[in-house]
Amino acid sequence: MAHPAVNSAAQTDAAPPAIGKAQFAYDWLKTRIDDGTFGPGFRLVLDQIARDTSMSPVPVREAIRRLEAEGLVTFVRNVGAQVAMLDPTEYRHTMQTLGLVEGAATALSAPTLSVEAIARARQINAQMRDTLRHFDPTRFTTLNRDFHSALYSTCPNPHILDLVHRGWNRLSVLRESTFGFVPGRAAESVAEHDQILDLVEQRASAHDIEHAARDHRLATLNAFLSSRAPTHHVGPQEGTS
Repeated sequence: MAHPAVNSAAQTDAAPPAIGKAQFAYDWLKTRIDDGTFGPGFRLVLDQIARDTSMSPVPVREAIRRLEAEGLVTFVRNVGAQVAMLDPTEYRHTMQTLGLVEGAATALSAPTLSVEAIARARQINAQMRDTLRHFDPTRFTTLNRDFHSALYSTCPNPHILDLVHRGWNRLSVLRESTFGFVPGRAAESVAEHDQILDLVEQRASAHDIEHAARDHRLATLNAFLSSRAPTHHVGPQEGTS
């Protein structure tokens, strides 16, 4: 895969500051991995990165090793360092767990959500709908996280909330990019968001809100699994008894 062009301004800004060259290289690489500039499978060519950051290959190598320890980079024989691919098994386990705890957190948060908070969630979902015209999976995924955060962030149970945060962080490490793999799922996701918000506004039962949020998460998981193995589906009841 060709290395993205780096404009002259970016190269000028790349001069390593006093924080240390290895740290600067780490931050430079991680930012590009997080924002999708360097997507799953992207080759990290040591000499090219060193030129782009105006430093020697030594601190770049150290930064790449650190990213490897964090699971964001892998070394492939005859290929070299590359951004880690999405691991389907780990992704499935994380999404199943997140469906459980996020569903519970959303249901517990619902009675505490203000009219303004619900309006904010609807605004975010409207922005997600707008991105469907010229689909940008990275932007959509960022808004998706903001949307769900708006619904579960007031959960009064700190232990459940901690598990939700752990799940989202785990998705980041796994390079969660479901909507890039299955862009058709995005429109369905936005529609399901509207349904969850309707339940919250109607002061539906905790049971109904929890299951709507959980089934929404599993529907995204199923879309991804179907794109890779059409016979493998996760029913709404899996892991709920």
